[in-house]
Amino acid sequence: MTFDSRRFLDTVSESPGVYRMFDDKGDTLYIGKARRLKARLASYFRGTLNAKTQALVGRIADIQVTITNSETEALLLEQTLIKQLRPPYNILLRDDKSYPFVFVSDRHPFPALEHKRARTRHQDGRYFGPYPSSGAVRESLSLMQKVFRIRNCEDGVFANRTRPCLQYQIQRCSAPCVGYISEEEYRRDIEHAIQCLEGRSEAVSNELSQDMEAASAALDFEEAARLRDQLQDLRRLQQRQIVDTGSGDADVFALAAQPGALVISVLAFRQGRLLGARHHSPNNGLDLGEGELLGEFISQYYLGQAKEIPAEVLTTHPVPDAVLIGMALTEQAGRRVRLTEKVRGHRAQWRELARTNAEQQLGGQLANQTQLKKRFEALREALGLDQPPARLECFDISHSHGEATVASCVVFDQDGPRKGDYRRFNISGVAAGDDYAAMEQALTRRFKRLTKGEGVLPDVLVVDGGKGQLNMARDVLASLEIQDVILLGVAKGTTRKAGLETLFIETVDRTLQLAPTSPGLHLIQHIRDESHRFAIAGHRAKRDKARRTSTLQDIPGVGPKRRRELLRFFGGLQGIKQASRDELARVPGISATMADTIHRALNG
Repeated sequence: MTFDSRRFLDTVSESPGVYRMFDDKGDTLYIGKARRLKARLASYFRGTLNAKTQALVGRIADIQVTITNSETEALLLEQTLIKQLRPPYNILLRDDKSYPFVFVSDRHPFPALEHKRARTRHQDGRYFGPYPSSGAVRESLSLMQKVFRIRNCEDGVFANRTRPCLQYQIQRCSAPCVGYISEEEYRRDIEHAIQCLEGRSEAVSNELSQDMEAASAALDFEEAARLRDQLQDLRRLQQRQIVDTGSGDADVFALAAQPGALVISVLAFRQGRLLGARHHSPNNGLDLGEGELLGEFISQYYLGQAKEIPAEVLTTHPVPDAVLIGMALTEQAGRRVRLTEKVRGHRAQWRELARTNAEQQLGGQLANQTQLKKRFEALREALGLDQPPARLECFDISHSHGEATVASCVVFDQDGPRKGDYRRFNISGVAAGDDYAAMEQALTRRFKRLTKGEGVLPDVLVVDGGKGQLNMARDVLASLEIQDVILLGVAKGTTRKAGLETLFIETVDRTLQLAPTSPGLHLIQHIRDESHRFAIAGHRAKRDKARRTSTLQDIPGVGPKRRRELLRFFGGLQGIKQASRDELARVPGISATMADTIHRALNG
């Protein structure tokens, strides 16, 4: 079966990550990393390729991607997988003993941070690393020089300087070569840099914060400003690399599901490093809940199998029998195993990364050409049409108690979602919370263009909301004299559970109840959920934009004490605005919920 690159690329994320190419036997052909997965993978199927790359592309039967939070994390995972799997089209990496290091001499009174290709036995000093590449070493050295102004010149150059060099002029060196800094002060900066290289940057931040406050109290505002800038640079340096935290063994199970499709992704972390991801599509024949299904899957995944069981098994959903399964895993492993979904810090980030990967894989499944054809054919039969509809449009409304009302229009054809045709409508001039009037405005604006010869007429118009919304849509089409469009209203069942929807065709008197397993119903559910997601995203962006002018004083729950701690931690309002939610949550007295509130108020 030929690999459908176009369909695959339609589902690939723009995020950084790692991709694995497989042949028709399931063997790994090649492993690569990318800052933007979609752009990198598209390059294999477009343009002119060399002979070796053409041979690789010709053997591809499948591609799997693992999303990471940065290109650096992707690099670390790529190296781990290449060393583990040794794919034939990869250049095999070297052993750790030949990786580059950072070296600090013990002999020199003003030591530099040096890039070393390998350890040297007869040098007195300390080595830090190994680093994954020379680029990673250069990046670390550049950050250390920027934050702590450590020299980077050779000892011979240092000994013969009579005036400061350009590095001093651009504030990347404190000029110890000409005595602009004492040995004691320089040694303090070196120790700060070493602490950061060892992962103890939080202690350095606290010390710099105290020094900044002391300088400010002494009215030495120039020194306080310098320390503030240094502190802000250090905060940026402290952004956590969640793929390589240096500690913790865990398998993370994430479940993503939509009607007719299900994915469970398993990410394995050992000593804080992501070793890889596997994706599974089990059959949920008993229609279990998400937590129950995860519990069943974890039990079958480990119990009675010759798999290594880590110290922690993390899940994205609460597992009802977590205690019982944990006891069974503990007995099989011969040591305590913790099964939980309640985690914090970098483990919570691991869990979110697993969730992202599961959702990415699910999107690929939903866009599968064979499955889409089956769904469109089932919908054709349900609606009694001569041929499957070529274009479906679905509308939905989103607001918060009438604030920032937004309508969405999403479009599907037989190739899946046509995101380039998606539209949002900012609703104005209607009463707060009047969804009918909001729907009328959105439909009128959309279909009025068709009367002017603009746009494409859909075969099926899906309206989320049932009888009232269907009647509203029919009135709009009649007033604009729009014909040859099948109206389809989707009303949730009494329990609002997926699979129990009632479909209204053209009028409220003509209803259709499809089986929960019907591919045609799955298609309707998919486009309805996508329109709901798209509407919510637009509403939140509009609402947050209106609130983005907030200052700390305007944020509920942020009083004088919290403002003081935030300013002390980040050195100023600009640093607070640039901080991520995780960084805000590290401030004393700031919970994860409060961090999210602050981040939304300042950034949207």
